Amino acid sequence: MPENEKVKVAAIVGSHPYDVVNFQRMFESMEGVECYIQHLEMFVTSDKERRQWYDVVLFYNMHWGIPADSENWAEGKVRTALDELGETEQGIFMLHHAILAYAEWDKWSEICGIGKRGFDYHLDQTVELKIADKNHPITSGLSDFTLGDETYTMDNAGEGSHILITADHPQSMETIAWVRQYKASPVFCFASGHDNSAFANENFRKVARQAIKWLAERKRGRANP
Repeated sequence: MPENEKVKVAAIVGSHPYDVVNFQRMFESMEGVECYIQHLEMFVTSDKERRQWYDVVLFYNMHWGIPADSENWAEGKVRTALDELGETEQGIFMLHHAILAYAEWDKWSEICGIGKRGFDYHLDQTVELKIADKNHPITSGLSDFTLGDETYTMDNAGEGSHILITADHPQSMETIAWVRQYKASPVFCFASGHDNSAFANENFRKVARQAIKWLAERKRGRANP
């Protein structure tokens, strides 16, 4: 794959409102990234070759329960498509409320690295984020920063997760960003990202952009685990 070819990202949305315009603008600001924002049904009704064509699949959906295949062609084989995650080295990016999705599904919990994903949420918080590992490519060049965002109180990322960013806030989980491995796929989870208070923040954008690049390089065979 040519070195200068843009990273191809499928950004999966659904079952949760979000700031459409500024979410798209955030990706448009990322040099070298080509993002295809699509509803979950659009992703799963694509054929397998197209789904695995993307370098990174970024989830920003919040569907409930356990996914199931539908006999309705327009809804697609959701369970079949999501069960394919981890088959290749395609990167998986779990952003904000996607970490809460499919709360009853063990596979999603394994991908995220949190066994019990019961939660509470707190809007309009000001959080001091601490860089726990400044040597990782995702946090390279970053210093501690302040972010206005929605926070979650829930269990922290568990065994097998390498923590990159933390918070010490009474209404937030401690682990904010972490990487892990799910089968053949590298995974990055980022608990921040509710609205444009995060999307427009240059540090937030840098984390997201560097995470996308790192996940893509794993698939392209140029990065260390």
